[in-house]
Amino acid sequence: MNSAQQSNLSNTQKVVARFAPSPTGTLHAGNYRTAVFSYLYAKKYSGEFILRIEDTDKARSTKEYEENIMESLSWLDLPFDTIYRQSENVERHKEVLVKLIAEGKAYISKEEVREEGQRAEVIRFKNPNKVVTFFDVVRGNISFDTTELKDFVIARSLEEPLFHLAVVVDDFDEGITHVIRGEDHISNTPRQILIGEAIGAPIPIYAHLPLVLAPDRTKLSKRKGARPMTDYKKDGYEPEALINYMALIGWNPGTEQEFFTKDELISEFNLARVQKSSANFDEVKLLSINRHYLLKKYLEKPEELMERLWSFASADITKHSNFESRKEVVTKNVMERLSYIGEIKKMEETGELAFYFEQPSYMAELLLCSEKMRKGVNITLQTVKEYLVGIQKEIEGMDDKLFTNAESVKATLMPFADSLHRGGVLWATRIALSGKEKSPDPFTLISLFGKEESVKRLQHAQNLL
Repeated sequence: MNSAQQSNLSNTQKVVARFAPSPTGTLHAGNYRTAVFSYLYAKKYSGEFILRIEDTDKARSTKEYEENIMESLSWLDLPFDTIYRQSENVERHKEVLVKLIAEGKAYISKEEVREEGQRAEVIRFKNPNKVVTFFDVVRGNISFDTTELKDFVIARSLEEPLFHLAVVVDDFDEGITHVIRGEDHISNTPRQILIGEAIGAPIPIYAHLPLVLAPDRTKLSKRKGARPMTDYKKDGYEPEALINYMALIGWNPGTEQEFFTKDELISEFNLARVQKSSANFDEVKLLSINRHYLLKKYLEKPEELMERLWSFASADITKHSNFESRKEVVTKNVMERLSYIGEIKKMEETGELAFYFEQPSYMAELLLCSEKMRKGVNITLQTVKEYLVGIQKEIEGMDDKLFTNAESVKATLMPFADSLHRGGVLWATRIALSGKEKSPDPFTLISLFGKEESVKRLQHAQNLL
């Protein structure tokens, strides 16, 4: 089969692609990027997406890690059509090993020394020592002289097949047509093709994806800050954002489009547009995409999003007597600052939520604006007190209807602030209301708190002075 025929295989037979993780640890975005590409490609051609749990490493494989894989795929909405566990195929692997030995294509070797003074039998593949050429959708034709591989080990025993043999047998039995995996597997491909030829398996189409790199340009890994996919779920990221972003790591849609639904990705995805060079995992870009989906959900289903948002806050906030009456308005203010829902936990930890529901604590000196904001005007704590007394009187004289929105409050109070010192008045008012240097503007806060609460907080500030 030449390269052109191989590249068109998806048009002539059912595409079957697989994601084959080992349950020996939690997987990160670099791993799941492979699942995303395999899923999108299979579904583009109405094919089958297989999950194969490669659990033959009995010492390190655990049920917990397998469940983590299943939870991650479910959260990402990447449903598999069939699931296989490699450990359930050991008898088939043994059958193939026996046949290879009987045909003279493999042999038992007693030359491996495991411990000093002891020899162990292993099974080696008899290398035909030839040049192997295969077509890679991403990289074109690749050739290897397999002579340097010598006779390589394919099993520790008949009951303990190693990676190369198990993968080839499983791909053959499961009808895998496309092997989509990281470029670090390119060097494994010649061995696997030799084994495949020996057992009469067709050569699948290969697509070796560029590596996903950490910010320091090394391979993304747990030691390099890569996070388990379930961590993003726990932090309140949007699964649509993760799929969207991972699809763009090493793949170029050929347009300026940045946001894709899953159906759009299935329609647009093409292995031919996968780049050869490695790509960085950019958390900042992920946050930007996540914010897009977060705000989209907020606009579409505000009530549902609001309930989900506050489920991340502690009972100290949600059980407050003012919580229900202020929840909707506070949600709107908070959403303007979030990139992912779980960020509300950080806001709470840094005191950026409590002031919405209770009188904040702060030092009187904070009521003084910066030298830069004063612009040469001498402002003292006594001056600030005068500002606060004046703004309080203005608020007390406002019609209750004016508190319904921030713009009405601003239109009423800004002339007073301008008549004295805009920066000094508005800064002192903000601090009196929130106790924070960074918070919504004072007009927004006044419209949220209303006349009574705003006056109460302004009086508290005056008492500090």
